[in-house]
Amino acid sequence: MFGINKRLITILFGLLALAFAVGAILLFTPQAGQEARGKPVLWVNGKPVYELDLLRLQGNDPLYAANPQGLLKTLVDTHFLEQVILTEALKQDASRVRVGSAEVRKELDRIREQFGLKDKKAYEQFLNQIGYTDAQLRAEIKAQLQIQKRLDQIRSAAKLTPEEVRFYFEVHQEAYKTEPRVQARQIVVDDKKLAEEVLSKLKAGEDFAALAKQYSKVGAEQGGALGAGPGETEPKPVTKVVFPEKVAEEVFALKGPGLVGPVEASGRYYLVKVEAYLPPKVPTFEEVKDQVEKDAQAAKGDGALEAYLEELRKKAQVRFAEDSPYGYKNPVVAKVDETEILLSQVLQPVFSNQQTQALIQQGLGELAVQFFLPQTLESLIDRELLVKAVKRSGKPFVGTKDAIAQAYLLYETRDVTATEAEAKKYYAENPALFTVPASARVVGVSFKEEAKAKAFREAALKAQDLEALAKAHGGTVTDYGAVNPNQLPAVLDRLVFKVKDTFPKGPLGEVSEVVKLEDGTFVVLLIKDRKPEVLKPYEAVKEEALAGVVAKKRQEKAQTLLQALRKEAKIENRLSQVLAELTPKTEEAPKEAPQEAPKKP
Repeated sequence: MFGINKRLITILFGLLALAFAVGAILLFTPQAGQEARGKPVLWVNGKPVYELDLLRLQGNDPLYAANPQGLLKTLVDTHFLEQVILTEALKQDASRVRVGSAEVRKELDRIREQFGLKDKKAYEQFLNQIGYTDAQLRAEIKAQLQIQKRLDQIRSAAKLTPEEVRFYFEVHQEAYKTEPRVQARQIVVDDKKLAEEVLSKLKAGEDFAALAKQYSKVGAEQGGALGAGPGETEPKPVTKVVFPEKVAEEVFALKGPGLVGPVEASGRYYLVKVEAYLPPKVPTFEEVKDQVEKDAQAAKGDGALEAYLEELRKKAQVRFAEDSPYGYKNPVVAKVDETEILLSQVLQPVFSNQQTQALIQQGLGELAVQFFLPQTLESLIDRELLVKAVKRSGKPFVGTKDAIAQAYLLYETRDVTATEAEAKKYYAENPALFTVPASARVVGVSFKEEAKAKAFREAALKAQDLEALAKAHGGTVTDYGAVNPNQLPAVLDRLVFKVKDTFPKGPLGEVSEVVKLEDGTFVVLLIKDRKPEVLKPYEAVKEEALAGVVAKKRQEKAQTLLQALRKEAKIENRLSQVLAELTPKTEEAPKEAPQEAPKKP
């Protein structure tokens, strides 16, 4: 919902996210003398950060690679310097953590092995390239290990209460819901004719386990019993993952005992006897207590880490040089009641988004600013409203702000249910969600000359050896494998899936007409196993339809809740005004983004 999700901690780390990528370690704190590091650009808690240090870091930042100008340059500078400030404050705070020489040596050995620096000469060349001595590199490794230990300390210091664990399960019960399972036996053979013979014997009443021992290529010793270990012959509950996809679909569509097959998958034929179907269920707290405690502890650790980093940044005393080449501007862009949201808080998720970086590198930075900044700010406002609601509720939610906000919506919409009538309506209105797409196995043979392509097509209707035939006519074979609509180049996709009539068949499959492509080459397609689009019957997807209705109704209820919270709160959004103020006068201010309703959670 908020566009930050599980990446929030990484975003807060900023440049620290690169800390254990060796290149960044070595660039962050150059150990050369001060005279080689330029003049100070800023001070963090009284400690200077030098111009050359920042330039080296800048060289690793993809946002600067596009040479941003004007407003975008100011925004990128602010985002970059916020990361530098937080990272420097963290390094200072972690400097008190004890790290022994043995730990440093172990990490250095790992780095040397990773980079293939086994002999002394290679290692010395490496040091020379990065401008470090061995002692300086060890010092930097020590600093990074101190940071990691400090973060681990913060996480481990976050202790759970029994109430928090139980409430975490209450909120996230659906996450622990079991998958549907079956107790079943299977017979797997390589020959279709043999599979049909075995099926006849099964229908005549012969024992499935005995036939599995006699014929099956898989699990014969267990009598085909799925989930059975060595020496065992009784099947145990298994999920869909143990079957090929096509087989699993038919097996679980039974929703009860029965016989499936033979079903072809990857050149083999499967016969499956389902003895029992076990529908999905939400386990009791006691059944999953250990996993819940582990998950809740991780969530609370993330929350503690987020709070620690925010407090660290809040307390950091920062001073910039008067002639700083960077444009650092960090005004308030919104207020939710008395809580302020700073520009840097919006820039963190925006500039960490790969889409934003791609747009900037394509010269579309203004578009990124106009689209992603307003959208992200609205999400942060929603998050703040939900966090405040959590505090008023008094419930023991744990996690980062983002996780807590989403958990609150889950909790407040937990009573939503769906009727079968609603599920049937949902099924009827959303056929694409329950449709198996058309498919086919496709091989293309391309030629530079149309005459050769036509000659190949005529021969392909009779020949059986594709490679020899293509070679004889000077064709290039491309095996596209099993494909669905829109996976082939447009012209070929139309030929396979949009043409209603089938093509003439030969030993190699259907043989298409000769098609000329945009590059001037000519292609003949060989098509096998063509299957039309199929809408699954309602009974086979009843559970999915019910879940779809519940998800939709929960989303609508959550949106209603958010709208109510917005009406109760005093919200001030100054983003457009701030961007206009930060835009250099020589530039046209970015147009105000159209006001949209907040995105649904």
